[in-house]
Amino acid sequence: MIATDAPALAVVGGRGRRRVLHAAANAWSALQGLLPLIALLLLWQALGDPHSPYFPSPSTWATALRDRTSAGDLVPAVLATFQSVAVALVLATVLGVGIGGLIGASPALARCLGPTLEFLRTLPPPTIVPVAALIIGVDEKMKLFVIVFAALWPVLLNTTSGVRSLHPTLLEAARSLHLGVVARVTKIFLPALLPSILTGVRVAAPLAIIVSLLAEMLTLMPGLGALLLMAQRNFNAAEVFGLLSVVGAFGFIINAALAAFESWALMPQGRS
Repeated sequence: MIATDAPALAVVGGRGRRRVLHAAANAWSALQGLLPLIALLLLWQALGDPHSPYFPSPSTWATALRDRTSAGDLVPAVLATFQSVAVALVLATVLGVGIGGLIGASPALARCLGPTLEFLRTLPPPTIVPVAALIIGVDEKMKLFVIVFAALWPVLLNTTSGVRSLHPTLLEAARSLHLGVVARVTKIFLPALLPSILTGVRVAAPLAIIVSLLAEMLTLMPGLGALLLMAQRNFNAAEVFGLLSVVGAFGFIINAALAAFESWALMPQGRS
């Protein structure tokens, strides 16, 4: 029995390794795309003026960030923003998949909720922040609400579109096998909808970061947005550019992680 199962285990392990290597290759490809930005920063460093009040050279950004880290402000701000974005993305994904799946599967529900959802979708997220602060209060719940509100729509719309484009054969297979609701969702619908869902999440991620920074700027809640606003008010250009580079790296890492996960999850099982 052990000898019979060994080849199967080897195949499964080989597939897992291929998925990891494929994801790592995609991550390396994304890192290579940073070469033009690195070249631009090196040119800026060589030709820039470190004493410029508007465009200080990149070396001064590192000094400003080191000072902010020594003061104990930078790391907690990054963690606060990351926590808000991560939790909001999870909530937006769950809500978007649930609501989008129901709307895509029910034309009557789509007709009923369509106009309301279209109205809510067109509301700019910055206008939601003051209303949410007035109703909910200036706290983490308010920030999560406005981020989820902004990040919800790409996931919802992509899920709705994915459900409507499901091949009728999948539905017939579910009926023929007499699968229950849970089995249909986990074994048929979610695997078929995974590309649409992941595309929606990747579109929602930068929106979540932008709205998180905006909420932190408007309310001065802990996070990178509040640090950016305070640096701007103090006319500290080096710190502003340094924090912008942290925000850019933050967004790049989240996008690269999502891209690697998408590549790993969608890689065909039988690919050699």
